Amino acid sequence: MKLEQAIQSTKFKNEVHKAGLNILYTAWWLKTVMSRELKEFGLTHEQYNVLRILKGKYPDQMCVRDIACRMIEKSSNVPRIIDRLEIKKLVKRSTSAQDKRETVITLTQAGITILEASTVVLNRVMDEMMLVNESEALDLNNLLEKVRSNEE
Repeated sequence: MKLEQAIQSTKFKNEVHKAGLNILYTAWWLKTVMSRELKEFGLTHEQYNVLRILKGKYPDQMCVRDIACRMIEKSSNVPRIIDRLEIKKLVKRSTSAQDKRETVITLTQAGITILEASTVVLNRVMDEMMLVNESEALDLNNLLEKVRSNEE
């Protein structure tokens, strides 16, 4: 669907501003579809992101601060997300052996299982949604990184 149809507007300051809106709309669209799929697993996209981050370090533990630094949405309330994952028995929280003031998190076997199952579904959905080839994806990634080149 063209951006003009999606937001029912044809008035943009210029193509650069239209591209910015197109990025925002496309990100919302992808997030909405992914959230709908994750709902089947009882997960939010933030919870899924935390599980993926923990899987990247598994079997090592991670502190909340390090998890927060790796989140896609930096404003996410990581302690609250971890609380919800702990209630679902997908992560385990414990005290750091190095620093008793620090809490560390690790994946449980249930967390690994649900992450693997949900990743299979999300990968399939992403393959169906992303109608670009490898070369186009490389170009798109380079352009998006250029847009973020002044990110702090």
